[in-house]
Amino acid sequence: MAAAAGVVSGKIIYEQEGVYIHSSCGKTNDQDSLISGVLRVLEKDAEVIVDWRALDDALDSSSILCAGKDSSSVVEWTHAPKERGHRGAEHLNSYEAEWDMVNTVSFKKKPHTNGDAPSHRNGKSKWSFLFSLTDLKSIKQNKEGMGWSYLVFCLKDDVVLPALHFHQGESKLLIDSLEKYVVLCESPQDKRILLVNCQNKSLSQSFENLLDEPAYGLIQAGLLDRRKLLWAIHQWKKIKKDPYTATMVGFSKVTNYIFDSLRGSDPSTHQRPPSEMADFLSDAIPGLKINQQEEPGFEVITKIDLGERPVVQRREPVSLEEWTKNIDSEGRILNVDNVKQMIFRGGLSHALRKHAWKFLLGYFPWDSTKEERTQLQKQKIDEYFRMKLQWKSVSEEQEKRNSRLRDYRSLIEKDVNRTDRTNKFYEGQDNPGLILLHDILMTYCMYDFDLGYVQGMSDLLSPLLYVMENEVDAFWCFASYMDQMHQNFEEQMQGMKTQLIQLSTLLRLLDSGFCSYLESQDSGYLYFCFRWLLIRFKREFSFLDILRLWEVMWTGLPCKNFHLLLCCAVLESEKQQIMEKHYGFNEILKHINELSMKIDVEDVLCKAEAISLQMVKCKELPQAVCEILGLQDSEVTTPDSDIGEEENVGLTSCSTSAFQSNSSLPVFAASGARDDNPTQIAMSPNVSRLTPA
Repeated sequence: MAAAAGVVSGKIIYEQEGVYIHSSCGKTNDQDSLISGVLRVLEKDAEVIVDWRALDDALDSSSILCAGKDSSSVVEWTHAPKERGHRGAEHLNSYEAEWDMVNTVSFKKKPHTNGDAPSHRNGKSKWSFLFSLTDLKSIKQNKEGMGWSYLVFCLKDDVVLPALHFHQGESKLLIDSLEKYVVLCESPQDKRILLVNCQNKSLSQSFENLLDEPAYGLIQAGLLDRRKLLWAIHQWKKIKKDPYTATMVGFSKVTNYIFDSLRGSDPSTHQRPPSEMADFLSDAIPGLKINQQEEPGFEVITKIDLGERPVVQRREPVSLEEWTKNIDSEGRILNVDNVKQMIFRGGLSHALRKHAWKFLLGYFPWDSTKEERTQLQKQKIDEYFRMKLQWKSVSEEQEKRNSRLRDYRSLIEKDVNRTDRTNKFYEGQDNPGLILLHDILMTYCMYDFDLGYVQGMSDLLSPLLYVMENEVDAFWCFASYMDQMHQNFEEQMQGMKTQLIQLSTLLRLLDSGFCSYLESQDSGYLYFCFRWLLIRFKREFSFLDILRLWEVMWTGLPCKNFHLLLCCAVLESEKQQIMEKHYGFNEILKHINELSMKIDVEDVLCKAEAISLQMVKCKELPQAVCEILGLQDSEVTTPDSDIGEEENVGLTSCSTSAFQSNSSLPVFAASGARDDNPTQIAMSPNVSRLTPA
């Protein structure tokens, strides 16, 4: 029921000024009949509140934003104290000085973007009201082109609240905010009326956000009829244009089974046709077909004896001294293949990352001199700030006529405010790291107009900015990384389709029995690996472990698509528990999700490399697998196997030494356990290693 607006506090989800009640109901144009107010949607004690109060009741001096403006009429901000302390006479003479004008402007910050709403005085206006979203029955909208947009809320007790007129437009933003918590469907009788069909967190919420919830038990009862729910989500999904959201929404359709199991409902009601999961997934990713049926032109992979899996070794991270030994007098990197192998074997010490990552990601050419890199950076600084100026110089009036830019900005601001906020580099309010994240992502929209910004890209940028501690370097490293990841975020999602199919192929070769079990539980599509692949395990490992994992993958060793073998290694580790405990669809999904932040990175790297060695030794490796891993006749060379020899045009086997490290180094067995007293591992002389294709 609606209540008189009193003191309300909570986390603000939506806030809009210039929302009016026309108290005269259109009988007069007297300005006094227009009651201006502020509309908010707040989260408070697991409840969502919609609150409108007259402007006189809503004034709060603490929320007034005072901002100085420069001659460009854009909001000005100052450098963080830490940054200002490092700037002096040297900076004034630097190449970057001419771009200070760009550096001193930033996007407008909305008050209470990521915090608690202020408490207000008791409402004085008789028009002020608030209600819980659980009491909402429907929302009526006006016809397009018929004056100011307005919304009328009708509650379940048939109380109809005064119409709220949005004189500044943007009523759709309110609808978008409410759809995070309820499913809204057009009424069959009147398209202007949106019916509320679900009173808990919408099942159309993104799969990513759903799985990030700390406690599934918070989900309440009250699900829709199955057909209505799927129809509602399908309608909602069509509104979303970016591939990340569309796909995650498609996956979220299956989560009602999790809710059912947590509610303890009758298991007999959970029976579903074998083809139902295929329907869900094909709707989410059109064209995705994994092990559903044999099709002409596809190689059928039968069970193959891969032989014994070798034990591999991992070394300590590459030190600054080791790196320096591989640089000549002009700053060129020597023995590039050997350097890459060392990084693959042990990663990098943190002090090296800022420099070495630029080579690994292709920002710096491996054969460049120090002078050449200095000139390149000057060029890239100029190029970056010219792109940044493009969106910085867009006026508010221009942006009103550029829906694409508005959408990008809105999505970026939302994502930035929830990216790695527990990391000290990004924690707290008004953090300069968040401003840099925002600016780099907005500039990337200028760099790649076709792709723009897609949800999930902030996860890829965050570690790069953390390591680089420099806006320009972080941008160009991010642009290089996105060149590798581009297909993951394209509208057709061809990259994701291909990777899921390839992962299924590899897993079937490694363990056809496990694959068959997953298929019997409607999990053969490996949809639970989607987030792993989309953002390269960013949400599955700790922040520092991700730095190690990514730099190892960027070496391109020991094969193409090594990240798919990492997926296989994780799944193989969980196979026993999944099968012995007879996990069904719900349990598999929940179990895999709960692995987040519990996976040992060294253990996974050992197992994945061991799998690659096991596969390459196989004499009967299927052609499909050879193509996925970039092999030819199961025999390839390694970067270190031909050091000091002439380049071989063909692909050859490598010697035993390719797999043996100094015996004084600590050893990680394929199980991931460190052995501080290692014994030398005998390797067959005909063992081959993988190389980038």
